[in-house]
Amino acid sequence: MNETEKLIEQIIEGIQDKKGRGIVVANLTEIDDTICNYFIICQGNSPSQVTALVESIHEKARIGAHAKPYAVDGLRNANWVAMDYGEVLVHVFLPEARQHYDLEHLWADAKLTEIADLD
Repeated sequence: MNETEKLIEQIIEGIQDKKGRGIVVANLTEIDDTICNYFIICQGNSPSQVTALVESIHEKARIGAHAKPYAVDGLRNANWVAMDYGEVLVHVFLPEARQHYDLEHLWADAKLTEIADLD
């Protein structure tokens, strides 16, 4: 498993640990001129859950993949938080914002992998 795959695995674990839902991994490696190689998209039900998801992702990535985000934006409102790990961008949404921005369809050419929700 390479470093990027390990990071993705740790990010998904961080999301699942705080009961994040609707996890989608968009593989952008076959698309020219993208800002990263992967998008990971998920959602929380409230601003406090979005914040908890971001904290959990940060911790899992730091411990499990020795990775820190270059930037985290959107925590003030916790409506849509973006975490930049270089090759991987994580998007943590509230449901309304996710539906509005519809990133999965914006990157329709990407290979999308849906991760089953844990109950």
